[in-house]
Amino acid sequence: MRKGILIARTASEDTPVEQAGDAEARAPRNRLRPLLNAPGLVTDPAARPVGALGQSLNEFQAKAQRAEEIEQKLAQGQSVVDLDPMLVDPSFVTDRLPNTDGAHQRLVEAIRENGQLIPILVRPHPEKDGYYQVAFGHRRLRAVKELGRQVRAIVRNLSDEELVIAQGQENNEREDLSFIERALFAHHLERKGFSRATITAALSVHKTDLSTMLSIVARIPPALIDAIGPASKTGRRSWMALADALKGKSEIKKAEVAASSESFNALDSDARFAAIAKALITPKAIGASITIKDPKGRQFARAERTSSATVLKIDEKAAPAFGQYLLDKLPELLVAFESESQRADG
Repeated sequence: MRKGILIARTASEDTPVEQAGDAEARAPRNRLRPLLNAPGLVTDPAARPVGALGQSLNEFQAKAQRAEEIEQKLAQGQSVVDLDPMLVDPSFVTDRLPNTDGAHQRLVEAIRENGQLIPILVRPHPEKDGYYQVAFGHRRLRAVKELGRQVRAIVRNLSDEELVIAQGQENNEREDLSFIERALFAHHLERKGFSRATITAALSVHKTDLSTMLSIVARIPPALIDAIGPASKTGRRSWMALADALKGKSEIKKAEVAASSESFNALDSDARFAAIAKALITPKAIGASITIKDPKGRQFARAERTSSATVLKIDEKAAPAFGQYLLDKLPELLVAFESESQRADG
């Protein structure tokens, strides 16, 4: 459960809204409807105008009645409500890249078989009466639309800042956004004028990590990121290396050529990244002998790398006992290296 975002459902089924008596229904009523962001009148459904104007008013009344039913359910503590997905618009900030790896179809089949187990979070649309805007749950919304079902949702009044923080934090907790999708989300938020404090809160990252994300997105052409896709297994270090490799027009051209090959689109997203990287990034030389010196310029070791091993030779005269010290520390160094690699690729 996300603290401050989700509310537990207090009943397993939605309680039908009790119908008012005929006399009461015919009497106009003034009532504040926060889901419509405006007060409105509920008029006698039997006294319907005719013609185009009547049709428009009837459509408005239908939306008003649905909003009233939702408000009653919320007032009764049934915080999860069913909405028409055609009345739910996406967030004003994109957080995902198109994914062709089959994840969407798997989600559709899961909801078809088991139903929508987790509600989405929406707010009353700030610009369109009777509509809603997603804070999180875009994939579930798309899936239920394809299935022709109502979408289960929690309705909250959220400011823009609260919406993007909820959107980012829910994605972080589900751990299903790739590094580049999170970096793009940060980029879009910055372009829309959100403060660094809001962006770091939404992504749960340190300000230095945020700077790295924004730098990477700024240095890689948007069309190339779109061509690669989310690359869910590719972390920060790899994207940083790609950004470093795109130093000029010739490197960008190489990447574009690689992305336009016939076989490129047939690859999954991570393989597409690997194909671009292969075209641009030169592997470090294997087999060369490396001389290692201390800050004073004194040589104390040599290293040789092959495709299967790295051999380090310590000069015991130049650095007495250092070889044994290094052997004792190797297990700790390996743990530190693996920990750092996990953070870098997250």
